[in-house]
Amino acid sequence: MKILTGNDLKTGAVVWWTGEFWSLHVDEAVDVGERAEEIMAAEEAARRVNVPYAIEATREDDGHVRPAHIKDRVRALGPTVRPDLTLKPQDPEALDWVI
Repeated sequence: MKILTGNDLKTGAVVWWTGEFWSLHVDEAVDVGERAEEIMAAEEAARRVNVPYAIEATREDDGHVRPAHIKDRVRALGPTVRPDLTLKPQDPEALDWVI
């Protein structure tokens, strides 16, 4: 599956394309297939996202989206040096998810 990520133009937050809007949560990302370039161009032109790019990911059996590359897994989770500040602070297995 191919998903889109970038940074919110106003806040700088890492965001993921849901098919309708940008979300902070990677699990809301949708497979954009061959439409990646078209969506990225439109969203960047509308000034909603900065430097969007397409990445490979998988949807696991439990429904969670897992980026294929560790860089994007770290971006999806948040800071690894302060697990209490991640997007999954209550998840005891959050850091296992990165690796």
